[in-house]
Amino acid sequence: AADFDLSKFSRAPARFDPEELTRLNARLLHETPLESVRSRLSAMGVDVTPEFWEAARPNLDRLEDAVTLRNLIEGPVTPVVADEDRDFIATAAEALPAGTLDAGSWSAWTSELKAQTGRKGRGLFMPLRLALTGESHGPEMDKLLVLIGRERALSRLNG
Repeated sequence: AADFDLSKFSRAPARFDPEELTRLNARLLHETPLESVRSRLSAMGVDVTPEFWEAARPNLDRLEDAVTLRNLIEGPVTPVVADEDRDFIATAAEALPAGTLDAGSWSAWTSELKAQTGRKGRGLFMPLRLALTGESHGPEMDKLLVLIGRERALSRLNG
């Protein structure tokens, strides 16, 4: 208290910026360990695994966004497949690695698709993201594919 000095404060009025508050909240969430939010997530009906939290938290602005991401993984998703991507997505369904998907599955799968189709970059990745999630942005696909699982992924790829 001895160091407190009102002359060190600006005379300008404080301003409230909701966008800055959202950015600050997002930055805090991005660094928050699962154990600090598990009870709040459970109260929202989201029982999360450490793998889900690691994939989701870099994409959260608010904790409530975890519900949306959980639905993206477990819920019904309307795949978005452009007419020009239909054959590619059919090839992708056939090339999806067998068995349980793991951290290396996305890389192996997309490498195989690149070799089979010659697609690369956005032309390779965006149709897969849209078919699997119905969204053009979101968590990293290598983490998301593991959480979606093979059966759900096949169902979404096959429309």
